[in-house]
Amino acid sequence: MSMNPEQEALITRVFGSYLMEYHHGDMIQLIADANGESHRPVVVNAMTLFEASMEVGDCFVAYPSDVLSIFDKVLHRRAMELSQNADGTDRTKERRLNVSPHARITGLPVCPELTRDTIPRSRDIGRFLSVTGTVIRTSVTKVLEYEREFICTKCHHVFTVQADFDQFCTFAQLACPKPDGCNSIRFNCLSGGSDPAACRDYQEIKLQEQVQRLSVGSIPRSVVVVLEDDLVDSCKSGDDVTVYGVIRQRWKPFSDGAHCDVELVLKANNIEVNNQQAAATVAMKNVQKDFEDFWNNYKHDPIAGRNQILLSLCPQVFGMYLIKLAVAMVLAGGVQRIDSSGTKIRGECHMLLVGDPGTGKSQFLKYAAKIMPRSVLTAGIGSTSAGLTVAAVRDGGDWHLEAGALVLSDGGLCCIDEFNSIKEHDRISIHEAMEQQSISVAKAGMVCKLNTRTTILAATNPKGQYDPEEPLSVNVALASPLLSRFDLVLILMDTKNPEWDRIISSFILEDRGQCSENSSLWTMEKMKAYFRVIKHLQPQVCDEANSILTRYYQLQRQSDGCNAARTTIRMLESLSRLAEAHARLMFRETVTVEDAVMAVCVMECSMQGGALLGNVHALLSSFPADPGQQYQTQCRILLEGLNLPMLLEKEIRRLARPRTHTPSCGALGSGRFEDHGKLFSDLFELSIPYSTLCDTIFHSRFAIV
Repeated sequence: MSMNPEQEALITRVFGSYLMEYHHGDMIQLIADANGESHRPVVVNAMTLFEASMEVGDCFVAYPSDVLSIFDKVLHRRAMELSQNADGTDRTKERRLNVSPHARITGLPVCPELTRDTIPRSRDIGRFLSVTGTVIRTSVTKVLEYEREFICTKCHHVFTVQADFDQFCTFAQLACPKPDGCNSIRFNCLSGGSDPAACRDYQEIKLQEQVQRLSVGSIPRSVVVVLEDDLVDSCKSGDDVTVYGVIRQRWKPFSDGAHCDVELVLKANNIEVNNQQAAATVAMKNVQKDFEDFWNNYKHDPIAGRNQILLSLCPQVFGMYLIKLAVAMVLAGGVQRIDSSGTKIRGECHMLLVGDPGTGKSQFLKYAAKIMPRSVLTAGIGSTSAGLTVAAVRDGGDWHLEAGALVLSDGGLCCIDEFNSIKEHDRISIHEAMEQQSISVAKAGMVCKLNTRTTILAATNPKGQYDPEEPLSVNVALASPLLSRFDLVLILMDTKNPEWDRIISSFILEDRGQCSENSSLWTMEKMKAYFRVIKHLQPQVCDEANSILTRYYQLQRQSDGCNAARTTIRMLESLSRLAEAHARLMFRETVTVEDAVMAVCVMECSMQGGALLGNVHALLSSFPADPGQQYQTQCRILLEGLNLPMLLEKEIRRLARPRTHTPSCGALGSGRFEDHGKLFSDLFELSIPYSTLCDTIFHSRFAIV
């Protein structure tokens, strides 16, 4: 069923008027821009077009393929008219015939009939839809012959045959089309594919549903998308895209005794890459004012405001103040820089959690994957190098590149659980992805480079019982080159502390419901919005912060008990990234002394046998009752150890300014655990040896019920 002549005339007239009113300048630019491209797009907003004529909208929904063909013909004719008006010479006319403009539709109304977040089904055949998903596979670009001339061997009638898209673009002519009824079935080809005008660029990609939009337990489905002409090479594996096109079905030519397999394909009319998430930028402006008001309330005690955010990070895990601070800093990330030679220095931070079973490592990974956009959560068991990076897949005789976890999470977060379960030769493949933020592919004759600008948050169990006397590489069975690429490596040791076990038991069995109902905690949506907002901050490191980071790096290099795998030049870059990440977390545009001190504190906890603070027990660190006093203690210890008395004096004077009282966070923001938060906050103040603190805990007068 097709349109009648009256409908075709209406569409031609309305679309021609629409082009002259809304796209006159685009067509003038298209004609004037002589860059050698034979196919040029003109983006048409569907909402504006449908408002001009609802009848055109009805025909577009009912007969999308026919209407799109009319759009291209009208666009080409209007462009020719403008070209002749500008320069009416025959030479110009011939030159302009080689430029083929295409109407690319965008801005469809948001309704279930036209826009989808899931892969269409067979009931959608023939519809024009907007489908959003992630590109997981791209094929090589091919040349497709879509038109061929034949001559009948009986009557010598010459006719043109269009390639049948439904049969994989094959030429199927059953009989001679001459009007006198020759009906011969024997033809000879005249063009034979040698005419470039009858060929076009062709590429197939595979689009998969976005995992974060699926319901629990659903397996993401995929669909093949066909790109032609100027749409070819407009996206790559790992991109989030919105494809506008018509749902078609195609099958291989029939043969005796063979099954006829029919598959759905999306013949693309337009494709938009959504990596920059421009739509989210508009929404961020609405919530940014709320965050500015939040920090204004804590401007006299910003550390307390930061701790309030950390309380909302993975609230189902009790305490673990240090771990939550490190995870928040890693999610915030640093600023990417380009040095004088043009080499990019990554801004994304990587962290490895090493701990005994049951210490909450997987909880942090799952929560972080929910917060960050473009996040992928995978496990080391069964993950190969191809599953993490990129795989060359053969399909129908052709090779395709299929994106792995690191490519799919480009611009987001990749969480890898059971990291030590990845095979040794597979771990080597992610070295380039972690440091250079790219993957060089040379497989099946395809040589290219894919971006992996992602933050890696990994978790692993130690090899047997963790031995503090042994180097980290021995405990976790990971090579030094791989460990040096992690900005932070935090150790979570289960020391079987009776008092701490009582607190955890009380939290899990009695007060978990009260914690989830705590109104002071931020919701998941607010946490997502906050990390989206701070990702756009570009904090600059001040000279005072630079001096702290440089002095600490030099001290670590000179330390007798330093870990050679960790104290490399990458450590200095990690310190800079962590300081920028803390500034982002504090909603600042400048990296201050406070940010540098906190970056050094977190790095000290990551080092085995720190140069200043010694061994720190990260698992038992709880939220301090007085965050300002805790920071002052840390600042004094670190700056005295780094021999920076002038900076210490200046920072103490700043902290001594009068400030308004801000409510204490406590261990969980609830009165029941505030006393215990004060008791265990000493573990992170670091001025008392851990063994002494354990004795204090066991002989404490606090009655923990």
